[in-house]
Amino acid sequence: MKRIICLGNALTDELVMLNSDELLDTLELPKGSMQIIDAERYLSIKKSIGKLRKRIAPGGSASNTCRGIARLGGEAYFLGMVGSDDIGAIFEQEVRNSGAIPRLYHSTTPSGTAITFITPDGERTFATHLGAALEMTAQNLNEEIFDGTDILHIEGYMLQNHQLTETAILMAKHCGLMVSMDLGSYNIVMENLDFLKHIVSRHVDIIFANEEEARAFTGNGPAEALNALSGICQIAVVKVGRKGSFVKSDENTWQIGISEHKTVDTTGAGDFYAAGFLYGIAAGFDIPAAANIGKLLSGNIVSVVGVRLSDKQWTKIRADIAKGNF
Repeated sequence: MKRIICLGNALTDELVMLNSDELLDTLELPKGSMQIIDAERYLSIKKSIGKLRKRIAPGGSASNTCRGIARLGGEAYFLGMVGSDDIGAIFEQEVRNSGAIPRLYHSTTPSGTAITFITPDGERTFATHLGAALEMTAQNLNEEIFDGTDILHIEGYMLQNHQLTETAILMAKHCGLMVSMDLGSYNIVMENLDFLKHIVSRHVDIIFANEEEARAFTGNGPAEALNALSGICQIAVVKVGRKGSFVKSDENTWQIGISEHKTVDTTGAGDFYAAGFLYGIAAGFDIPAAANIGKLLSGNIVSVVGVRLSDKQWTKIRADIAKGNF
């Protein structure tokens, strides 16, 4: 079993259920996007949602993936920065509870929070105040962090710090790791396109993108984008919502369907797809089987609000994988 280290923003989600898109328009938050907000705007949005129903849940793209891998029985580590506060302590405990191992730095700045708006169609829109997560820098890294690991998975949301992203990837490659990247959000791709193309084409082995992110990266629809991405990475994955996903490696292409579950909240769907896929690769499954494990996890996570499945659900998922029912 290969060991996976996940680098990302350590965030706790504040889930807000909406009855329509109206509040998103009022707050000027493009539906389906992830917007980085400063402290002033964070407080303003918090005031706007004061009376709405909310839930606190573990979050952060790479963190979700890390915890998913661990719950499947993989060996996973999470690398990030939190504040020395209650939210940071909750985040760390959630990582430990999943069976993953936290490798966290601590700051006096409050921990990061993502206000996650969920519309009736299950789509999610993020207003993210990075807080302490923003303070992690390339200077925090050293090659010893990657000792004993085989795959680095990095979330696209880390692209707000080019030096940190590039340093982590170069260190990982120097230590012999494969590098996996989830593009994260179409607006993040557009804002960092030149740097992203530079780093992906040279150093990334596995890339995950949804349809919008793939279009932002390549300028093409899913099929053409898949071909373009597979031309610069060992394995390319393009997710197309209810149509499933397409995976390509070398000249081999696979179309993967969806796991039939009622969609309640799409938060974490891509993160858990990556968790299943990377677990599959780490455990020695072939590429289409790994993609189907990703499909299985993604289908389960959209059936609940937030990114926390019950122990009973995880037991069934692990049993299904053991039986090849994916």
